[in-house]
Amino acid sequence: MANPTAAMLVIGDEILSGRTRDSNMHYLAKELTKRGIDLKEARVVSDDPQAIQDAVKALSQGFDHVFTSGGIGPTHDDITADNIAAAFDVGIDVRADARQVLEGHYAANGIELNAARLRMARVPDGAVLIDNPVSAAPGFTIGNVHVMAGVPAIFEAMVASVLPQLTGGAPLMSQNLRVHRGEGDIAETLAALARDFADLSIGCYPFQQDGVFCVNVVVRGADGARVNAAMARLTHELDL
Repeated sequence: MANPTAAMLVIGDEILSGRTRDSNMHYLAKELTKRGIDLKEARVVSDDPQAIQDAVKALSQGFDHVFTSGGIGPTHDDITADNIAAAFDVGIDVRADARQVLEGHYAANGIELNAARLRMARVPDGAVLIDNPVSAAPGFTIGNVHVMAGVPAIFEAMVASVLPQLTGGAPLMSQNLRVHRGEGDIAETLAALARDFADLSIGCYPFQQDGVFCVNVVVRGADGARVNAAMARLTHELDL
């Protein structure tokens, strides 16, 4: 049986402008791989209502899970929650359970729960809260869309809250072979290997070392024995 599929939607003008470097996709991809959920697509959209809604609709229809990051904070440009609600055609308002979480957190820290902070308790109708042990303000899941903060530490904590609740498949096994030759030198060997091991993913990733072109060949698959066999053949054929 094929593994469940996933997509990631990164939301924020700061990512597209280059002001902020996204690290959340890298983290999510690694965690999903461990869980046996295949990340198949990632998109980045601006803080534009229609762009967010269109992306959420398309990705939620195309994949088993969608993970979003960004745009659920207390400021005017945090518009993700509203547009997730619009994409699912449901209402959104301050919810009692989310408000209670925030009240407890801010009271314990001697901070006022003002109108801006209360915006983080606005949750689409029918959504389930995602725990946030870092700063309390919850994310939420609605349908197959998991909506999380953009701050990496909070995003990672929310991912840890969500993943145990999801059914995964077979985690991918992976092996890497460092080859001190150019891509063109080993392309035919890799093509033949890919044909004979069609059940595996075989990637070739070039780099330079001391001015010499080299590659990392990565073999991935759910069957460890097949990965081992492919890597053994490649090592033999390249006389490594």
